[in-house]
Amino acid sequence: MRTFSTSSSQDYLRFARDERVPFDNNAAEREIRMIKLRQKVSGCLRTLAGAEQFCAIRSYLATARKHGVDFFHALVELAEGRPWLPATA
Repeated sequence: MRTFSTSSSQDYLRFARDERVPFDNNAAEREIRMIKLRQKVSGCLRTLAGAEQFCAIRSYLATARKHGVDFFHALVELAEGRPWLPATA
């Protein structure tokens, strides 16, 4: 069995101390579900460029949704050359 160093165990158990950190990875799995569903329905993503564009748009919309921005509004702003950007810390 692998032994953890002190710093690794601190990261491993971060969810127990910081309530902002989820204790599972369901959100990450939900994010990739649409890509797998698209592959299943269409058979594949036909080109690397098409796959990269699809992933970029999905990522943009997922980030907007997490910040409470309506996806249609985000797409309209993007098409008009004024992309929505999240506030920086």
